[in-house]
Amino acid sequence: MRRAEIVTAVLLGIFSVYLMWKSGEPPSWNPDVPRFANIGMIEGEGPGSGFWPFWLSAVMLICCIWIGVNWYKRKSPPSQSEEPFLDSYGKRILLLVGAGLLGFLILIHIIGFYGAMLVFMFYYMRFLGRHSWALTSAVGVGLVVFSFFFFDIAMRIVLPKGYLEPLFIPLYDIFL
Repeated sequence: MRRAEIVTAVLLGIFSVYLMWKSGEPPSWNPDVPRFANIGMIEGEGPGSGFWPFWLSAVMLICCIWIGVNWYKRKSPPSQSEEPFLDSYGKRILLLVGAGLLGFLILIHIIGFYGAMLVFMFYYMRFLGRHSWALTSAVGVGLVVFSFFFFDIAMRIVLPKGYLEPLFIPLYDIFL
């Protein structure tokens, strides 16, 4: 556990720095803007395009440093433990969830984001979580409907639809 805690903190810290660097890039349509100019508030507009990614990544980096300090001082329970990070059950669950996420990513290109999300929720809730079909269906369909209205309709962020795109055309005609 001790080694897993510090390895995870270091990897997430490196990822945080990468995200901070990427969020500070100037917009592609205006390369004359200096790096990190878009991470603050822009007068008359509000937060720049890199504001939220940069500052959330900065908070994540601070948390990783805090975890490292606690690890060094052996203040957290994992930093005091010499037990293995995963037992056989943990490895099995990690493999099942990881395979499900990989399947989700593959399905996005075939049946789109919303179809893949529905399949993943059914897999995760019904087969891994052993929840009832009623609860699985309610949460899966509800999450897909909420996500569609939030991203595609309210935020106007069009997510990939794959082969299911014809099913969404009537919804666009009604709501846009």
